[in-house]
Amino acid sequence: MTAARLSLDGVTLTAGARALVRDVSLTARPGETIGLVGPNGSGKSSLLRTVYRVLRPGSGRVLVDGEDAWSLPVRRLARTVAAVVQEPAADFDLAVREVVAMGRTPHKRLLDGDTPEDAAFVRSALTAVDALHLADRPFDRLSGGERQRVLIARALAQRPALLVLDEPTNHLDIRHQLSVLGALRRLPATVLLALHDLNLAAYYCDRLYVLSGGAITASGPPAEVLTPRLLAEVYGVGAEVAVHPRTGAPQVTFLPEEAGDG
Repeated sequence: MTAARLSLDGVTLTAGARALVRDVSLTARPGETIGLVGPNGSGKSSLLRTVYRVLRPGSGRVLVDGEDAWSLPVRRLARTVAAVVQEPAADFDLAVREVVAMGRTPHKRLLDGDTPEDAAFVRSALTAVDALHLADRPFDRLSGGERQRVLIARALAQRPALLVLDEPTNHLDIRHQLSVLGALRRLPATVLLALHDLNLAAYYCDRLYVLSGGAITASGPPAEVLTPRLLAEVYGVGAEVAVHPRTGAPQVTFLPEEAGDG
């Protein structure tokens, strides 16, 4: 499957009288890795939930390859979009390889068994997140970081055209943060993900959208978006931004209050 184009057009999402997301427009071109950044409560998770069809927008549209995601048949959507969410994973009473194989379900008919091709996809997905050695372990006995990698592998096994991830590096140590984001970057898919770590976002994302108070306050390539002025306005802290001498990506250093006041 080829990578999908994602377009959000004036998406607004409310909870009672409170606006969680306000008039957000966003585009992810096929094959791009797009990062959502912003402080807690800025609307990142809520916006992602409108894309993988958990929260219906009050107004605006979510388009996948030009079609309204909320009008697509469930099975077709599942073949196109995969999601890795922040909510705690269920305690599956299954081996890891069986959990990852669940990602193949949208591509099967009822009662179809696993094929050698399915097994190859599962193995490839587990290898991509450095979890092949966990394949026969019970999922419910894994650590938080191991579970996270397995759930990402399940999404990879789905072979989606659009992959949506909410803080996928949560619970991961530094080595696995880098390996997982590297694997996502190499996918022949469009990737939309929320990240807290701005330096990871700067290195792995083609473009960033900065959310604050449910609205987009800036968007563009990381080098254009991540400025001391914007970081002060959005995060309320002082910061220095330099160009990393080896990667060429912006490198953000947040300043303690006493340093910022000096």
